Amino acid sequence: MDHFEHAGAGMGSGRNVAVFGAYGHTGRFVVAELRERGYVPLLLGRDQDKLLALAQAQPGLEARQASVDDPASLNRALNGAAAVINCAGPFASTAAPLVEAALRAGIPYVDVAAEIEANIDTFAHFAGRARAAGTVVVPAMAFYGGLGDLLVTTAMGDWTAADEAHIAYGLSSWHPTAGTLASGAVSGQRRGGRRVRYTGGRLEYHDDALPTLEWPFPAPLGPQSVIGEFTMADIVTVPSHLAVPEVRTYMTAKAAADLSAPDAAAPTAVDDRGRSAQTFVVDVLVRSGGTERRVAATGQDIYAISAPLAVEAVDRILTGRTRTTGVASAGAVFDAPDFLRALSAHLSLHVPLDTRG
Repeated sequence: MDHFEHAGAGMGSGRNVAVFGAYGHTGRFVVAELRERGYVPLLLGRDQDKLLALAQAQPGLEARQASVDDPASLNRALNGAAAVINCAGPFASTAAPLVEAALRAGIPYVDVAAEIEANIDTFAHFAGRARAAGTVVVPAMAFYGGLGDLLVTTAMGDWTAADEAHIAYGLSSWHPTAGTLASGAVSGQRRGGRRVRYTGGRLEYHDDALPTLEWPFPAPLGPQSVIGEFTMADIVTVPSHLAVPEVRTYMTAKAAADLSAPDAAAPTAVDDRGRSAQTFVVDVLVRSGGTERRVAATGQDIYAISAPLAVEAVDRILTGRTRTTGVASAGAVFDAPDFLRALSAHLSLHVPLDTRG
């Protein structure tokens, strides 16, 4: 009985989840999702004024100013937190200090980084330490990286290896946030303006022009012109745990043009959840020998969907529904088909029966 009472006594703090960058575009979705699921978000960020404004709009929530170049401030900010979700890019600057702080606090870390290099760094620098600490660090637990990995893992089914994985993004449009543009600029600088792809079982940097081809998206989207080798964080998450030497990602040409437009406008809310009108299809095809397996997911607003992805991840970690410790991508640490089913309020899954053979 003792143990039960002790566990119950700590329940309050066990519901506290720190959100770094809580006032950012994705951060606000994460805060709302945590509240909806009965967690208590701790509002963390660098900008005191933005934090206070958010706290005033979210009565009863605590705001804690913290900076990635001040480890003591991060320690204070994570005090009493059961987990931390990092929503503040560029992750080249924020991921490592936040992972370090989470390891010091002995709590799991999840981020929504789409930056390929920042995700590579998290795997490279923290794998051993996170495993030794018995904690879980999940980078790229978002629309890019996490969702693609869950879909590829689901499509693979009982396969542990495949020859190729293709992930095609059918976005109706792409109004990038300031954070997306800043992160993209940092990634571009880090690779000297070159492009990156995952081929032959490794990352390759190149200057080739990207091909345009047609991708057969499922109805109602149908065939679309896409940019090939429009490389996203899936090239880090998928090969981190699956033996797939070719991982290729594609982006609808229209959305790619939106992203690079000089006057790119931020997303505009069209519903009471704050979501934009943007719709998406993520269509995944894995091929082994002559056999193909396919699965697709559709939904609304790539930034908004990152919130249930990240919060579901934290919920599963805190309730012990994990398969491994250390640094792990979504498909490695969670039961991928079950995770996707749990997001049915936000995502529709399409699993064609005729290609599973």
